[in-house]
Amino acid sequence: MSAWRAAALALLLAGCAAQSTAPSTDTGTMTGGPTEPRNRARVHTDLAAAYYERGAMGVALQELRAATEADASYAPAYGLYGLVYQELKENAFAQDNFERGLRLAPNDPEINHYYGRFLCQNGQPQEGIKHFMQAVKNPLYQAPWRSYSAAGVCSLQQNNVKDAENFFQLALKLDPDEPASLLKLGEIRYRQGQIDDARKLLARHNKLVSPSAESLWLALRIERRLGERVAEQSYANQLRRRFPGSPEYQALQRGQYD
Repeated sequence: MSAWRAAALALLLAGCAAQSTAPSTDTGTMTGGPTEPRNRARVHTDLAAAYYERGAMGVALQELRAATEADASYAPAYGLYGLVYQELKENAFAQDNFERGLRLAPNDPEINHYYGRFLCQNGQPQEGIKHFMQAVKNPLYQAPWRSYSAAGVCSLQQNNVKDAENFFQLALKLDPDEPASLLKLGEIRYRQGQIDDARKLLARHNKLVSPSAESLWLALRIERRLGERVAEQSYANQLRRRFPGSPEYQALQRGQYD
């Protein structure tokens, strides 16, 4: 399972639990409770999430159909529908289900977050950022730093470095160990010529997650800028060994460092 899918699953399961036993993150009122249709919808959505985690998208869809047949107003089911269809690259179905989930629970932070991410990945960054900001407004949201970080990535897609920098800083204020923000802010600092700050941010990132082509490429360029040829060559060797087909390695071969 990808890290992205694991994170999506964790947040949506939190949303399922909130809608079944606790005050709704949308209205603050009790939803579901012991009613049989809502419980069936929750159980089938939980099962769908487990199959989604395993990559069994067909079975996940079957469980989600059962969930919405039991209770057509259970918003987390539609949020998970959106994620499943996004994984299947059925973008029209994904969008329809994200939007249906938000019609039922317009302030649901998890559905807003993943719909925002879907929009950013499909050429609508401004709309995506609006949904991230809607997510972080909810005081019951369990992971607002993720939405700030994703909004930063969306801003970079528009070459809006100032807003991206602000979003990454907000994410790191809430969670100093948010990996994506550390890496992206490190890249911004590198391009601003703040090499020591870039190096520190990247060092924190590398303590948290396994290296990616992007993080190795940034590390290589930082060490090159500092004149540390041994470290630069070490990162180049890792990039070649681990990610030989990556755009970053291709840039290294062409000597295009910036």
